[in-house]
Amino acid sequence: MTIEQNLNKVNQLLQDAIEEANRTVNSVTLLAVSKAQKINNIGEAYAAGQKAFGESYVQEAVDKIQALREYDIEWHFIGPIQSNKTRDIAQHFDWVQSVDRLKIARRLNEQRPEELAPLNICVQVDLFAESSKQGATTEELKSLLDYVCDAPRLNLKGIMAIPPKQQDTAQQLKQFEQISQLFLDYQHQYPSLTTLSMGMSQDMTAAIAAGSTMVRVGTGIFGPRPANWKQQI
Repeated sequence: MTIEQNLNKVNQLLQDAIEEANRTVNSVTLLAVSKAQKINNIGEAYAAGQKAFGESYVQEAVDKIQALREYDIEWHFIGPIQSNKTRDIAQHFDWVQSVDRLKIARRLNEQRPEELAPLNICVQVDLFAESSKQGATTEELKSLLDYVCDAPRLNLKGIMAIPPKQQDTAQQLKQFEQISQLFLDYQHQYPSLTTLSMGMSQDMTAAIAAGSTMVRVGTGIFGPRPANWKQQI
């Protein structure tokens, strides 16, 4: 299948999940995860109507952003953030979904160019205390949200989470509902929180049923990454 066909299939699955959850049409945004994908593949997805793309590796992403600067693409950084990479992220991206600690938030705020709009931020939370996952703890979350909300060069937009992988749909739903409740609790304190970024190819339906407003899909759109893709980054 072509990238356009894959994208159409994913969008249909997305709309089916929205309908099944009795939610408003187009209430969930599809973020195409384009890490390790060639520039022409991103161009194909863009030509098929996809406008938001997510990247996890800074230098690879910057090269793509520069090559595709004539395209009206909304670029999201979704990977772990090293302190020495914040300047490039602040200068080139529209959104950052993986802000998990104050140090990173401060650097992004200080390094966001004045001529650009404030950087849209999702705070990443690790609600399940997974040692292998990035994310602020529930104890750290309030102070991080406070800082991002008040920072002049940042725009607090939402919460992002990557819960532990579950094969069972009921377990997926249970985890997503916990994240969604946390989001709703904080939404009362921070009205700008409108984005709940959770769910990927394998658990998208459960995430949408629980209230996700943005799902992140890579393989379903672009196909499997090359076996040695990490060596190419």
